[in-house]
Amino acid sequence: MAGKGGSKHLKRLPAPPFWPIHVKEFKWAPKPSPGPHPAEMSIPLKIVLREMLKYAKTSREVRRIISKGAVKVDGKVRRDENYPVGLMDIIEVPDARSTYRLIPYPSKGLSLMKVTKDEGGYKICRIENKTMLRGGRLQLNLSDGRNIIVNGEAKTADYKTGDTLQLSIPEQKILTHLRFEEGRYGLIAAGRNMGRHGKIVDIEETEKSKIVTIQDSQGQTYKTIADYVYVIGEEQPLIKLPES
Repeated sequence: MAGKGGSKHLKRLPAPPFWPIHVKEFKWAPKPSPGPHPAEMSIPLKIVLREMLKYAKTSREVRRIISKGAVKVDGKVRRDENYPVGLMDIIEVPDARSTYRLIPYPSKGLSLMKVTKDEGGYKICRIENKTMLRGGRLQLNLSDGRNIIVNGEAKTADYKTGDTLQLSIPEQKILTHLRFEEGRYGLIAAGRNMGRHGKIVDIEETEKSKIVTIQDSQGQTYKTIADYVYVIGEEQPLIKLPES
């Protein structure tokens, strides 16, 4: 007999701990739809609207809001109530004149930060991979699943894995290229030091990975692997952050 594929349901108990849901109140939780972010590092749009923003009390109310095209993620209307909202995504509710960015908080995990409309016009994406296309064009594969094609005016060597881009949304225009190097402003996006941010003071090469040391404004230092670090500015962050 053929397999039935993956489950369409998710029990609340094994749901990511940063989801703001009561694990013992009900048995089931919304399961993120397949999308640009992994399930363990994303939040279904339904939970964002109902539990986090309090724009709805029931699933039916969420569906009504979404069906009217009243919610945008990264500048695009989303009509899937379980669309996976992930790191650095911009959530906009035009009717409420509210814009938010999903960012990591210390000891809390992924949560929303209210931002200005201007800041909601761009996001930070990390370069995860590069692909050469015909004609010498370079395709950058980014952390949120999107691909950006860089034309001939930029050399292939200019963009490296681990660098980040400030992109306008939804146009996907590169506003700033931030190199992954010492002296830049970094944000730890995962691991036990999630949400900590500050100046990258050291990048140590080891056999298995790069170890990054970040120093916050109080002089406290944090070590983590390079895979967990996003460069979010040169000397100062380009995005609003919680206190480190």
